[in-house]
Amino acid sequence: MTLFSSLLRLSFHLFARFFTSEMGEAQDPRWDGYDDDDGSGGEEALAAAAGLSCFSMRGCSGEGKHLDGCGGAGAAPHLDGTNSTTAIVVSELKQLFPRSRRRLLLFPGVETTFFFVCFTTLFFLAFIINPAIASPVWRDSAGNMTIMATKFTPEVMLSAPRRSAAVPNGNGTLALYTVSTYSFGEHKRRSEVRVLTIANGQSSVVVEGSGASEPNWVGEEEFVWVEGVGEKGEMEIKWGDVRGNKGVVKRFEGGVGNVKVREVERGRRWVLGFTVVVTPAGKIYNPVTEEKGLSSGRVYDGLFVRHWDAWSSENKNSIRYGFLRRKEEGGFEIEGLVDALYGTGLSSPVPPFGGTGDFDVGPKGLVFVAKDPKLDPAMYTKTDLYYLSLKELAQEKPKLRLVETPGLEGYSQSPVFSNDGNKIAFTRMRSKQYESDKTRLLLVKDLDELKAEEFYATEDGEGGWDARPDAILWSADDKTLYVTAEHRARNLIFQLPSIPCEAGKKLPSVIPTTDGSVSDVRLLSTTVSAHSPVAGRLFVTSTSLVDNSCYSIVNPSQSTFHIVSSNSKQGKSFGLSRLSVDDITFKGAGDYDVHALVMRPSNFDPKKKYPLCFLIHGGPQGAWADSWSTRWNPAVFAEQGYVVVSPNPTGSTGYGMALQNGIKGDWGGKPYNDLVNAFEYIQDNLEYVDTDRAVALGASYGGYMINWIQGHPLGRKFKALVCHDGVFSTSNQWSTEELFFPIHDFEGTIYENKDGYQKWDPANHLNEWATPELIIHSELDYRLPVTEGLAAFNVLQAKKVPSRLLVFPDENHWVLKPENSLVWHKTVLGWINKYSGIEDDAGAQVQADQANVTKRETERLDKETFANLVSKLAL
Repeated sequence: MTLFSSLLRLSFHLFARFFTSEMGEAQDPRWDGYDDDDGSGGEEALAAAAGLSCFSMRGCSGEGKHLDGCGGAGAAPHLDGTNSTTAIVVSELKQLFPRSRRRLLLFPGVETTFFFVCFTTLFFLAFIINPAIASPVWRDSAGNMTIMATKFTPEVMLSAPRRSAAVPNGNGTLALYTVSTYSFGEHKRRSEVRVLTIANGQSSVVVEGSGASEPNWVGEEEFVWVEGVGEKGEMEIKWGDVRGNKGVVKRFEGGVGNVKVREVERGRRWVLGFTVVVTPAGKIYNPVTEEKGLSSGRVYDGLFVRHWDAWSSENKNSIRYGFLRRKEEGGFEIEGLVDALYGTGLSSPVPPFGGTGDFDVGPKGLVFVAKDPKLDPAMYTKTDLYYLSLKELAQEKPKLRLVETPGLEGYSQSPVFSNDGNKIAFTRMRSKQYESDKTRLLLVKDLDELKAEEFYATEDGEGGWDARPDAILWSADDKTLYVTAEHRARNLIFQLPSIPCEAGKKLPSVIPTTDGSVSDVRLLSTTVSAHSPVAGRLFVTSTSLVDNSCYSIVNPSQSTFHIVSSNSKQGKSFGLSRLSVDDITFKGAGDYDVHALVMRPSNFDPKKKYPLCFLIHGGPQGAWADSWSTRWNPAVFAEQGYVVVSPNPTGSTGYGMALQNGIKGDWGGKPYNDLVNAFEYIQDNLEYVDTDRAVALGASYGGYMINWIQGHPLGRKFKALVCHDGVFSTSNQWSTEELFFPIHDFEGTIYENKDGYQKWDPANHLNEWATPELIIHSELDYRLPVTEGLAAFNVLQAKKVPSRLLVFPDENHWVLKPENSLVWHKTVLGWINKYSGIEDDAGAQVQADQANVTKRETERLDKETFANLVSKLAL
């Protein structure tokens, strides 16, 4: 940023300050501290006044789980919407404005007037010369300055602070959540715990640290959380309160997580559950202190050999259960901690993605999900639900009690105790080899009998509700269940009576919520009093295609909601708007409709034409949704100048089981033809889309479809393709880890139904491959091994088809590390922009050219030195 633009922005703030003081308004607290003795506040406030784009926020730089708003290219937005001070630290200003000159800004006089006149003149000249110089600025609800991103880029997206779901306290006045950030400037992570005042949407930091996470209330103002300590892999459960008091509850010699607490003795004692990885001896596994053997060899006699991104070992997941007690002298301690699964032969949560949704703690015991130990875990999905009472947990070898679910043998998920602790609601699938089967909502109403009753059961076993319920929440009085489920590219909240016979009278009803998709729902308050203003209300966390976190309060009885806090001001911080979001519906390959989401650039002009960016989702039993993603975010592509269309063809979830199940044994059939119809619909109906400059991208099954398209006529419609962790040959499907997946989707094992695998094999059509293609694959991807990407790249190179290979040695099926993700995005955008005709970033190109010149110069100098030596030595 030039001195000229810095002065212009400073003049703007001086101008605004002059008028606000004349009008009698309170001054912005950021102006305090220009005369700080330690030199910290002054530089920050001065830089804020200058409006410089590189800034850090309180709690949004340094280390943490997620991603930050400092560094990277372009302006990073202030997203939290809290009362933290925006601090902009730029060393350039320290040189431009020495301390003596910075001080004079505080005192009215000749010098101040002189600066004000000069800066104001420059400011108005700037708008005559270039109105785009000043960054758009506004204030959030707490009165803080917020800087909008002038363009939503990968750097902006990846450096934006990420908020967790918020957890309200018992009376519904406060909510805890974490903010995780990554700084591209410092290349560090940081996380913090914040407390939100629900009445006004403002928040403050209550825990700062490099790994603070998972806050849980243990009172109206006190809470516990988990935090890593030291360099030996140790972790602590800590306690704190909203006034800043803190302490350690217990230190552990390894990792702990998925903490759950529930009050059993008012204000004094809580049941506590959390998960650990344990060795065969029952000790918490710590990879940092683990003794390394002299050999790296592994021997296996059964499956899994490896799973997701790790080789299997003898260590297993387990659940620790005990009591958390308030100490008389203050603070908390853990009593009677036991390993609930030790000696049972069971493991919970279920790898690789099991977490808090695989177990629940109640005042009367523990309920958890575990794989059936009698079945091969790689061949079958079957997981059962077990219940252990407090008396059973106290035994040396607890007696396992299995919940009966006649006719259902698939995944069991999301067990939740009722508030009185006497009932359990959960979901289960019917098939034991179909990972995406329809989930059925079930109730255990008697903890002694442990027999489950299905909601909306039908004689044919299909169920009367054509949806897949996921998360479950009991109302405070236990009379109603709130469940989330997908519906037409959104995740919604449905409500129904908590008794199956009552619920069966009509299907669940949708509760209105904000735009986008619900990611978490909780009771705003645990009170059941009809006179309480917060009784019966829900606290909802959601995201959308333009907003990465939104907290709202929903009133189911009135079908109303209002937003408490939006992390990005509903997209404004990113320069995004709901006006850019649309959808289309077109005829599929059969007698059904197909739905697709559409995202246009923020500067969209309907009179212009924009190249098509065609996104194909993975799964294949999955869907593009109106929700936020940092891996496949349509807005990132749209802001490059594309119209992004994201179809949900055959195999997609959220449109009924008939469409989803239609992909079985038909991978390259109806889904491909649905996409052909989508392209033709866009070509014929969206006049602002230039399909002659189209590009297509897909990951996982979407990557399979990219390679399938490459060998078929649709492939010639695109200027370039991108395949992320895709399938080169379906004949290689048995190199994956979860074998139940190909067994279901290809209708049998590869040795029993070889033709079913070969029918839809992209490798059968290699002679047709001709479109430029970028291949991306990661070496820790054990779901689709890296050889799939290497084989595709080898073919493209041998055929002289323009192609590029990007490999990540340290990523799995997803690219999660921020620095790698930035490389991913730059590589992908560079590839598609080249072939679609969208110009590459001029600065990046100049930098690349300079690097090449430097390299050539170095090579030339080395050769000259070598030639001189040869001549001198007469060789």
